[in-house]
Amino acid sequence: MADSANQRCVVFVGNLPFHASEEEVTKKCEEVGPVVSFRLMRDKETGKRKGYGFFEYRDEETATSAIQNLNGEDLGGRKLRVNFADNDKN
Repeated sequence: MADSANQRCVVFVGNLPFHASEEEVTKKCEEVGPVVSFRLMRDKETGKRKGYGFFEYRDEETATSAIQNLNGEDLGGRKLRVNFADNDKN
């Protein structure tokens, strides 16, 4: 994520269910378009999931669509929180 153009393609996804597999989460995020990469955050010491991750989409339009269409969507009984990863700049 070296330049701001690429950062606009990266989406933060929070409130992920701890029991959901990476495949389930990725499938949900692919509903709006192809995912380039996904990083599920884990505790460094325990390896347990932290309940959030970052998805990279091909372009800003798809990332924007993900925010508009996935924010508040249910996944495993939890409502997703979706926003640009560089939220502090928005």
